[in-house]
Amino acid sequence: MSKIRKILRMYSQQRPIMTIAAQTDASRNTVKKYLAAFKASGFTFEEIDALNDKELEDFFGKSKEHPPISRMQSMQRCFPQVDKELKRTGVNRYMLWESYRKEFPDGYQYSQFCFYYNQWKARVNPTMHMDHKAGDKLYVDFAGEKLSYTDKDTGEVIAVEVFVAILGASQLRRFRASKRKTLSQPARIRCTLSAASPPPLCRIT
Repeated sequence: MSKIRKILRMYSQQRPIMTIAAQTDASRNTVKKYLAAFKASGFTFEEIDALNDKELEDFFGKSKEHPPISRMQSMQRCFPQVDKELKRTGVNRYMLWESYRKEFPDGYQYSQFCFYYNQWKARVNPTMHMDHKAGDKLYVDFAGEKLSYTDKDTGEVIAVEVFVAILGASQLRRFRASKRKTLSQPARIRCTLSAASPPPLCRIT
């Protein structure tokens, strides 16, 4: 099916422009250009849809954008490295998208970059959906990255371990900072028990 025909058909089905652009592998500006030409023509979708693909191309003019398959392939080749970089502390998708756009100035916008990355991630690393019963499970661990606070009397910067607990069903989270340098089993037990009671906004032990 012609890309122009697909764009117009999805528009006639009242699909949003972002969805049309993602599913037809076109930029939003290209979609807007074709839709503006369609609206200005005064024809109905049924009349336009009756044209063959060559007549559609002649009616709207040939697109001057780069071949979409090339843009898509260039972006998908970046995803394995993107996935690897996201495991590093302090790295986020927006930073990686900016690097991608520097290398490919005519590449996809951030929202489409994330949309296709999520699709790629789901194919190469599928995850299992888990249903949780309320109050059934509490997931706990100490965060790998330490935080710190400043003693207001001495000005000393003190590093703390951060305990994180999350309820599976409600996604309710509890955080607790500990000055203890060793993450012993008793320390883990104390932190786990404290997660069951409403804590103050900040607790340091």
